[in-house]
Amino acid sequence: MSSPLNIAMIGSGFMGRAHSQAWASANRFFELPRRARMRTVVGRDLAGARLFSERWGWADFTSDLKCALEDDAIELIDIVTPNHLHAPQAIAALQAGKHVACEKPLAGTLEEARAMRDAAKAARSRKRLGDQRSFVWFNYRRCPAVALAHQLVKKKKLGRIYHIRAQYLQDWGQSETPLSWRFQGNLAGSGAHGDLNAHIIDLARFITGDEIIEVSGAIEKTFIEQRPSARPRAREAASGSGGRRVPAKKIGRSTVDDCVLFLARFKMGAVASFEATRLATGNLNRNQIEINGEHGAIKFDFERMNELQWWDNALDGQLRGWSTISCTLPGVHPYMDAYWPPGHAIGYEHTFISQAADIIRALAGRKPVVPLPDFEDAYQTQRVLEAAIVSARQGRAVRMSEIK
Repeated sequence: MSSPLNIAMIGSGFMGRAHSQAWASANRFFELPRRARMRTVVGRDLAGARLFSERWGWADFTSDLKCALEDDAIELIDIVTPNHLHAPQAIAALQAGKHVACEKPLAGTLEEARAMRDAAKAARSRKRLGDQRSFVWFNYRRCPAVALAHQLVKKKKLGRIYHIRAQYLQDWGQSETPLSWRFQGNLAGSGAHGDLNAHIIDLARFITGDEIIEVSGAIEKTFIEQRPSARPRAREAASGSGGRRVPAKKIGRSTVDDCVLFLARFKMGAVASFEATRLATGNLNRNQIEINGEHGAIKFDFERMNELQWWDNALDGQLRGWSTISCTLPGVHPYMDAYWPPGHAIGYEHTFISQAADIIRALAGRKPVVPLPDFEDAYQTQRVLEAAIVSARQGRAVRMSEIK
């Protein structure tokens, strides 16, 4: 094994926990050419960064990004901050000669995503660290069932593809949900659209190997326009309460979409529908896609992430029907060699572990199990996000050639 891969991570929230678990576990599950070393976590404040580093296994902590960028031992910067920070942090890291892995969506706006794409291209041409690389955490590609679907399409098992039907349905964004950064357009860029549609656009592009050429029929809707503040202010209680100060809900305005739906055409002739919402009551994290082809079809639902539904049109009519593939067989299904015996399911965190392993492989000059998205790849998904918003707001079909 060559020298360790020293990593700095920017951010210490929900995604920071998922990424920390991935870097800590990748070498435990996978036989890899380099060992991930969790060197530094960068947090908003020093006290919080210290607590996070102690709990999640980072060797050092700081609240100053420059410390990580100027540390010559650090090769990879992992960005897990809110969307509006992706561009300045990623560009600074690339200019400092680091490899960069960034959470999705690539950026809050198309302009920022383009700047990140261009910075990654410039970094690769400079070759200050050899072949400087960029990666984006579209982690659902690493579900064994999704990776298998990609392989089946590549082997022409579905034949010509007719329909792609993708939905990402959640219900956590009800009216009582506090006004976090995810509901503020200047920080998130968009709501369910960038957060959820980004994933299913990437899934459709990844599984089919095809590209969207037109977006139409888009609808953008904000149902909950006012939300309680995440930090209620105090106010004097009503008379008769003894003068106690009780929390009062401060109301703020949500400036992002709650849902976006749109239709699309693919280059090779397939038609598609996409839907993302945070108000699909009864759906916790239903990231699902169905692809119908000439010879077969597949269905995937993340709420049953270890399964792929398969339809084989070549079967005799008496036997033809949806079958369930339990994608848990080592030596048969992607990534499962590294985990448990057949039928022993894996979970959400394993998608990040598998991506961390593939990033380490790529940085050692090895092939990932399935393709890794870079900034150029994620920029193409960002273009589709932009086209859908243009379609919704202008009420027309948008050719992807319009979105530069």
